[in-house]
Amino acid sequence: MGEVDPAFVQEQEHRPKLSIIEAKGIPEIDLSPIFNHEVPDQSAVEALVKEIGSACKEWGFFQVTNHGVPLSLRQGLEEASRLFFAQSLEDKKKVARDEINPTGYYDTEHTKNVRDWKEVFDFLVKDPTFVPLNSDEDDDQVIQWSNPSLPYPPQFRAIVDEYLEEMEKLAFKLLELIALSLGLEANRFEEFFKLQTSFIRFNHYPPCPYPHLALGVGRHKDPGVLTILAQDDVGGLEVKRKSDQEWVLVKPTSDAYIINVGDIIQVWSNDAYESVEHRVMVNSQRERFSIPFFFFPAHDTEVKPLEELINDENPSKYRPYNWGKFLINRKSSNFQKKKAENVQIYDYKIA
Repeated sequence: MGEVDPAFVQEQEHRPKLSIIEAKGIPEIDLSPIFNHEVPDQSAVEALVKEIGSACKEWGFFQVTNHGVPLSLRQGLEEASRLFFAQSLEDKKKVARDEINPTGYYDTEHTKNVRDWKEVFDFLVKDPTFVPLNSDEDDDQVIQWSNPSLPYPPQFRAIVDEYLEEMEKLAFKLLELIALSLGLEANRFEEFFKLQTSFIRFNHYPPCPYPHLALGVGRHKDPGVLTILAQDDVGGLEVKRKSDQEWVLVKPTSDAYIINVGDIIQVWSNDAYESVEHRVMVNSQRERFSIPFFFFPAHDTEVKPLEELINDENPSKYRPYNWGKFLINRKSSNFQKKKAENVQIYDYKIA
């Protein structure tokens, strides 16, 4: 990734600003009331639910500490990720993804039709994962995606499997808190994840000689339910602050996870909570690594505002859509430039 070719160059209005604003007041939520007690203190849990609800409403994302994920496991995974990306391009391409099975290694992903300055490795939570054959609404055919082998480093697969167990556990706990904050039953969202389409991604952002022109990941919102992000100490994640629409830098916090509310939560909540637009800056001096876990429901999930949250005064703001079809449509734009922007939830908004 030496000289920047035009494929990486952002349009003028979307290029990173040279003056960086560091985000102040980002909610940092201590999850110890639900993880560090055999019998949780009810008043502490209620306070936690309020904190989560406020963060989802006002920011669309937050950081969590005392989350129950062992630090040694995260460190082991980060080291394995570094070893994987340190291999030759030839070796990494032995586990390359393709348009049939989009798991494995890839270095030419596009966001909003501009190439990202990064290389990635994707790995499914469920192997196999069932998805629609295509995005045609009238075609019911289903195919399966599967994971590539993980030959290097030798312990990579075992660490990934253990880490994914912890991610699922944390994701379900967070969903319970979000459900309670919306006045729903704690287990309201569980039914959508029996055949989940979730995956974990390993990102490597090499140093970029033109950080004022390119982005590690262009501006976007996450299409799923939740994203749980582990980032290293280099930093680079920026979010668009709701209060003034400014891009602000999220400073890394040691052993914390950054939680993004995804588009599906926005639809389920009928816009009570909103997914946040974010992007990734690149660094001219240092490489950066991050590991997001994308929590996605089963492919046959019909995404629509929940019945409990709509009424005559607050009618449904979205038409239902099939998650699997939506996912396939979005995935197709990762591999090549499209003439139009890929599908978004606002395409289903009721006027």
